Amino acid sequence: MFRQMADENNPVFNPAPPEVWTYPCEKCDFGTEDKFALKAHNSEYHMGIKVYQCEVQGCGKKYDLKDSFTQHIGDYKDDGSNILLDANENAFGPSLDMGDHVERVHDAMNGRPDAQVEIDFLRLHRYPDPHQLELKKLLCDLRNTHVHTSRSLKPENLFVGVGSDEVIDALLRCFCTPGHDKILTCPPTYGMYAVSAQVNDLDIVKIPLNTASAFSLRPEAINQALSSDPSIKLVYLCSPGNPTASLISKTDIQQVLEHPTWNGVVVLDEAYIDFASDGSSLAEWVTEWPNLVVMQTLSKAFGLAGIRLGTAFTSPEIAVLLNSLSAPYNISSPTSAIAQAALQPKSVAVMRCKREKIMKQRDRMLQELPRVPGIGRFLGGADSNFLLVEVLDKPREMGGRPSNTTAMSLYESLAGEKGVVVRFRGKEVGCEGCVRITVGTADEVDRFLQETRKLLAAIFQSDGVKAVENGDVNASTANDVIA
Repeated sequence: MFRQMADENNPVFNPAPPEVWTYPCEKCDFGTEDKFALKAHNSEYHMGIKVYQCEVQGCGKKYDLKDSFTQHIGDYKDDGSNILLDANENAFGPSLDMGDHVERVHDAMNGRPDAQVEIDFLRLHRYPDPHQLELKKLLCDLRNTHVHTSRSLKPENLFVGVGSDEVIDALLRCFCTPGHDKILTCPPTYGMYAVSAQVNDLDIVKIPLNTASAFSLRPEAINQALSSDPSIKLVYLCSPGNPTASLISKTDIQQVLEHPTWNGVVVLDEAYIDFASDGSSLAEWVTEWPNLVVMQTLSKAFGLAGIRLGTAFTSPEIAVLLNSLSAPYNISSPTSAIAQAALQPKSVAVMRCKREKIMKQRDRMLQELPRVPGIGRFLGGADSNFLLVEVLDKPREMGGRPSNTTAMSLYESLAGEKGVVVRFRGKEVGCEGCVRITVGTADEVDRFLQETRKLLAAIFQSDGVKAVENGDVNASTANDVIA
C-alpha cells in the first residue's frame, strides 16, 4: 500500500514501519484481520532494523524487517484494491483516443480466439529518432495559444526528457558547478529540486512562499537574495505549486525575470498546468524571455505517468545545451509513439473530458470534506488535481487546531487499515497538520470521505490522539516522500 520513492535524504524512500503488523505468526499461526498478531518493540533493533514480536502469550517469536513476511514493506505492489490518492496521478486513466482498441487488446490477452489485434512493434529493432521533431511539433501546437505573445514556439525551443526529473537534473548540470554554485527554491515545493541539487553537490537557498497569502510568491525577497549571492544560478518555481495547488502570478514571475543584474535562469515547473484555467501556461512566453525555462509533463492531465515524458520549453540557445548533454536516444520509440497519439486532436479532447471529471470531483471534495469533523481549512489554491487540507486535533466547533500528530495518525490508519493512501505534508513550511489528497474517481472519493470520517471519529473518541513513540521521526520520514 506504500510506494517506494526518493526523498531529500535518501535516493529511495522506505516509509517508517508501523508499530503493529497484522500478519499471523509463523510459530503459533495466530492472527486475523481484526487482531494484531505482531507488535513492534521500539527499543529493540537487529543491525539497525526494527524488531517485531508476536504478542500471543506463550509465543514471543521475534522477527525483523528482513523476514519474508515483511519483505513488502516499502514496496509498491498494489493489487488493485487500494485507493491511491498520493502521487497526483490521473485516476481516470490515459488520455488516448483508442476507439475499441483497448477492449480488443484485453480480449486477445484473455484468450478470445475472435479478437484480432494488429500490433505495431514500432521498429523496435532500430534505435529511436534522436531528435523527436514530430513530437516536438505537436507539443508546440498544444502550447501556441498566443495568449501571452504573438510569437510561436518551434521545435528548436524544446528539450524532451525522461520525465521532468531528467529536465531538472539536466539544467543543474548545464548551469551549475558542483561544490560551488547554488539554486533557489520557494518552499513548500516539489522535493525533487532538492534531491537533484544534493546529487549534484549544490547548496540550496530557500525563500519560503507567503503562507499568509495563499502561498503566493515573494519576488522582492527572491530578488534581494539574487542580488546578494551571485552563486545562485537557477530559480525553481512551481506553478501550480506542489503541494499548494496555487498558480503563481505572472506579474510576480516577470519581476524575477527582470532582475537588473542577476545572470541566471528562472525555471517554471508547470506539471499541473492543464488543471488550471485555459491560457494559464506560460510556455510560449519563453519566446520573449531568453532566461526562462518552462517544464511540463504528460504524467498528470494526460494520464501518461508510465511513459515518463517531460518537456522543457526554452530559448533555442538553452535548448541546444540541454539536447547536447542528454544521453543519445533518451526517448524510446514506444514513449514517442504514445505521446504523439496523446497529442492528436481527438486525444486532447479525451484529456479535456477527463479533466472535467476530475474538476467535478475536486469541487465535490471542496464542498464535502469540510463537513467531516476534524477537518480544517483548505490551504493554497485549487488549480490542480489535488488539495491540501488541515487535520485538526479535535473538531472545529470544539476549538480544534491543526495537528501533525492527528494528521499522521489519519495518514497511517488510512493506508495501513483501509488501503487508502494519501500524502502527509505536515512538516512543510506553513503546512502544520496537513495532508495532500489527489482527486480520484467518484467511487474513490466516496471511500476516502467515508473512511476519513470513521477514522477521525475513532481517534477523537479515544483518550485524545495517542502519541506514537518516535512520532516526530515517522512524520519527518512520511513528509519526505516525493511526488
